[in-house]
Amino acid sequence: MNVLIISPGYPADMPEFTRGLAESGATVFGVGDQGTAALPGLVRSQLADYVQVRSLWDTPAVIKQLHDRLRGSTLDRIECLWEPGIMLAAELRQHFGVPGLSIEQAHRFRDKEAMKVALDNAGIRTPRHAAVDSSAACWEAAEEIGFPVILKPIAGAGSADTYRIESRDDLRAVLPRLQHVPTISVEEFVDGEEYTFDTITVGGRVAYYNVAWYRPRPLVARSNEWISPQVVALRDVDAAYLQEGVKMGHDVIAALGFDAGFTHMEWYRKQDGEVVFGEIGARPPGAHQVDQMKYACDFDVFRTWGQAVTTGEIDAKVERHFNVATIYKRARGVGRIARYEGVDALQKRYGQHVVWNTLLPPGIPRRDWRKTLVSDGFVMLRHPDLAETLEMADAVGSELQIFAE
Repeated sequence: MNVLIISPGYPADMPEFTRGLAESGATVFGVGDQGTAALPGLVRSQLADYVQVRSLWDTPAVIKQLHDRLRGSTLDRIECLWEPGIMLAAELRQHFGVPGLSIEQAHRFRDKEAMKVALDNAGIRTPRHAAVDSSAACWEAAEEIGFPVILKPIAGAGSADTYRIESRDDLRAVLPRLQHVPTISVEEFVDGEEYTFDTITVGGRVAYYNVAWYRPRPLVARSNEWISPQVVALRDVDAAYLQEGVKMGHDVIAALGFDAGFTHMEWYRKQDGEVVFGEIGARPPGAHQVDQMKYACDFDVFRTWGQAVTTGEIDAKVERHFNVATIYKRARGVGRIARYEGVDALQKRYGQHVVWNTLLPPGIPRRDWRKTLVSDGFVMLRHPDLAETLEMADAVGSELQIFAE
């Protein structure tokens, strides 16, 4: 099988997905705007060929270069696991006659309004919503839905440019910050805990799924610099309180007609137990949440995905051994990382449970926490017991401090 992967070197986990395809027996071709020399070594070692394009967003030019380079080779699959490239992948599939998400299907994953309309029609509970392209329409929608509301880009990913609006004064203050966003989704604010439903599907069937818990929900974490956000991949996905959300996740996959590959859904559980859809992407979650799945189940999730899209089956026997918590840290101060507090004590208490530590070393400029969840690095730890996992995660969140000067 010949598989084309879009942007095999970026974002950070794309090299592992490229490896997963190659180890599943595929001949893997790559297309991207990175120079060949800039590709990670793992990517270069797994690709049969690589087409560098000036811009991934000039579809006709991408098609022409692919035709010229791959002349004589037939593509069997075209894969993209990076949010901005989902529509490009669909356009390439249509042009080359390759199965997978069509342009119409991909549009429902990228356009939050089209997504929710499709799910409304399938009887799935979504927040009350409206798509607007002007300040006047935004005011009208907010008044009709009722405060508080959430404003977010129609085609956004993550919680960038997303705001909770409590009042008319809030709306008046925030609208100027969204002038660069062409179309905005105005949604009912759903007050509840926020979870994920992440899947690898085969032939429209969910072959593997993961449920993670955001602590706190991303909108709160994105609004408060002092918070150390946590994502916790849960071991007990069969817990009673999760079952309505898991069922909804399966229903969403079916309603949107997703065939094979990775999806990442977010959903809410209200205090009264009602579950409400959030959004879904035809891609894996970011911020190394796929690695959480690997450490939770001790399996090669990247190769499993590769098998799903190339062979139509998976041979991994998935056993859930651990809860896995990732705690993302943000430095205090401005400038370069200067020092840490609490590291030695935490290492002594919990070091045996830490599986990954990416904290920036001293001397490196601190990152802009508004632009990346990973911020100034993270600590990933695991434990079979959820209460123990949360205790360790909270200790890292509160006792580990990074200072920049």
